[in-house]
Amino acid sequence: MRKLQLPFYLITAVILIVAGITTGARVFAQPQSQPTRLLHALISHHVCGVALVGNAHCTAIQIDSKNGNAMPNSAPSGLNPVNLQSAYKLPSASAGSGQTVAIVDAYDDPNAEKDLAVYRSQFGLPACTTANGCFRKVNQNGGAKYPAPNVGWAQEISLDLDMVSAICPNCHILLVEASKTSIASLGTAVNTAVKLGANTVSNSYGGNESSSDARYASYYNHPGHVITASAGDSGYGVEAPAAYNTVVSVGGTSLSKSSNARGWSETAWNGAGSGCSAYQPKPSWQTDTGCSRRTVADVSAVADPNTGVSVYDTYGSSGWLVFGGTSVASPIIASVYALAGNASSVNAAQSLYSNTGSLFDVTSGSNGSCGGSYLCTAGAGYDGPTGLGSPDGIGAF
Repeated sequence: MRKLQLPFYLITAVILIVAGITTGARVFAQPQSQPTRLLHALISHHVCGVALVGNAHCTAIQIDSKNGNAMPNSAPSGLNPVNLQSAYKLPSASAGSGQTVAIVDAYDDPNAEKDLAVYRSQFGLPACTTANGCFRKVNQNGGAKYPAPNVGWAQEISLDLDMVSAICPNCHILLVEASKTSIASLGTAVNTAVKLGANTVSNSYGGNESSSDARYASYYNHPGHVITASAGDSGYGVEAPAAYNTVVSVGGTSLSKSSNARGWSETAWNGAGSGCSAYQPKPSWQTDTGCSRRTVADVSAVADPNTGVSVYDTYGSSGWLVFGGTSVASPIIASVYALAGNASSVNAAQSLYSNTGSLFDVTSGSNGSCGGSYLCTAGAGYDGPTGLGSPDGIGAF
């Protein structure tokens, strides 16, 4: 049994709880059905609650305050499209036309299109609307009768839509809303996304691996379409569907401006999921020797809330927020694949392992304790938390 690793936001919660007890500050929790705020003064929180067996939770983490200022703000304060395109050397202005990136999430975001318009206008990106054919929202079966709204998942949706916009502003966006958080419901939404023509499909959610995964894995097996999945936000440990060998498993980094030649530096984020699957067979293109089954992750992008991205959301909040979590990284990577335009010819993550020279190798940082192994510690070459690295252009995709 692996040693439980507490992610940074839970450690922060414990510190603040102790501080509240000693100073008399008021501390309270909200019901699990609401967005998970462990206490009122918490610096950051997961926007989705813990998932029950057979279900998934979204992997978005919202910053509640930054530099002593409460969120949301009237102006963006996280990483923006120019930052992300610069950090990953992306041809976002010239590529992506004719590509469709699908976002799969649970429940409805009634303000999705309206909030997306504000984000794109703020950063000078072309409009993406239902009217101009760029944006489309459907339920898990492809219809227009949307599921019940949910504040936490709506924030996840805003995050996902904004990240696709930041990376591939010329792409069309398809939002598919599952009626429930069950893997069967979310998987049905993935099937619908592929049926409706998505080239790449991002899944910013995950749940515990189980012996029942074999019956769910087929939802995420779509040759000719790239399926990405967040590796998780609880540190060392494996989640599904990121563990399925037919998906691109996306880990997380901390991304900061630097005076180096790249202009940016990255380390493994301590909350990123990684490890050795307990059930999934190892794909032929994955050759690391410390895990006889599927190893998580394949590739990575920014996920640390402390180096988080700007998101605009008005369902349950009103204004500019900062988000982290591998929920950020999954739609970024799905959109990089769309920029490359090769989804019909690549086999899941296989192309990454043949093109490591077109990735930034992330060589420092850890997400937990695993005896010093590459499964939880970044180093030269492949490692669990960051996979083969982060995008250096689109050559690996």
